[in-house]
Amino acid sequence: MYERRKSRQISVGSVAIGGDAPISVQSMTTTKTDDVEATLVQVHQLATQGADIVRVAVPHEADARALPAIVAEGGVPIIADIHFSVRLAMMALEAGVQGLRVNPGNMRNPKHVQEVAEGAGERGIPIRIGVNAGSLDRKLIAKHGRPTAEALVESALWEISLLEEHGFSDIKVSVKHQNVPEMIAAYRLLAERTDVPLHLGVTEAGTPKQGIIKSAIGIGTLLAEGIGDTIRVSLTADPVEEITAGKQILKSLGLRDEGFDLVACPSCGRAELDVFALANEVEARIEKMDLPPMQIAVMGCEVNGPGEARDADIGIAAGPGRGLLFAKGKQIGWVPHAGLVDALLAEAQRVADEIRASGEGAEAAEGGPTVLKGASRRQTMAIGGIGRGPGRSN
Repeated sequence: MYERRKSRQISVGSVAIGGDAPISVQSMTTTKTDDVEATLVQVHQLATQGADIVRVAVPHEADARALPAIVAEGGVPIIADIHFSVRLAMMALEAGVQGLRVNPGNMRNPKHVQEVAEGAGERGIPIRIGVNAGSLDRKLIAKHGRPTAEALVESALWEISLLEEHGFSDIKVSVKHQNVPEMIAAYRLLAERTDVPLHLGVTEAGTPKQGIIKSAIGIGTLLAEGIGDTIRVSLTADPVEEITAGKQILKSLGLRDEGFDLVACPSCGRAELDVFALANEVEARIEKMDLPPMQIAVMGCEVNGPGEARDADIGIAAGPGRGLLFAKGKQIGWVPHAGLVDALLAEAQRVADEIRASGEGAEAAEGGPTVLKGASRRQTMAIGGIGRGPGRSN
């Protein structure tokens, strides 16, 4: 893990982005925004699943007129997605949105750019510039031959300058490409050229089957290098799936500590029970519990099982007819197969109570270093690669 890139910090409502703020997860509604009731239902679903920010499309005046009610009742910061229209952008600002997504380069009249920049600046509302491989200026395509990483970055820097020349600096930028290597290259290049916060995403990633893999590779690679301040996993699916995938990417990199991290073996001929069914049952039942960050291991045999289970906060390693239960590195005892899940859940609750009583996780909640799970949390030596600042950790 590289140390985190230093970027300026902006605020989208109550959510800080950039600087040393936690990486936020966002999504976009799929409803017609002028249908206030349907849009609010989806906004609330996204917020309940952990969305920090929600974006809504505003292609028409009716959508802009719906914004005051959505902002008032949304419960999370709302970003208005605007294209071309200064009038709709100003209506959105007047409606009280917490952010705009607008590309100043699409506003052909420089006075319109100034009007939006000044209007957003007066209200303290940030603007995201969203550069996309599918909508680059024709001159840039002609210059570079295709939507290259260099073309995306050139477009982004030009659009940034259009706002900064009016004294507006509360900017975040995305340079999205459907090609994962090009996307990674574009963000790497942009990260070297500016300190604006970066919104990461693979555009048009597709259905969850492929889109989650593309996004995990693209977004995950950059985050592991310390690049990125907020993310969206773009899927052709219910947007709730975007939030689930985005949170999992952050959890897998140790950048978000909430809920549980399930470690389960892929099973093989050594397994002493149905590992698939066991892991699915544990996951389904654990999801209903209110747990602090913890690692849970479900292992199917006595080869790798004890080691993996011992390293987790709690774990089980199956043997013939029974399984060995571990908690915080210690053997608790043998449990018959039929009682493994109940015993594991009871131990999870006990360990959760201990974690809460000891105050573990408070530092991370306050913006400090990530709290490591499992054996890593119990180690006394310092762990590198989680700090902030330029350069690479050891």
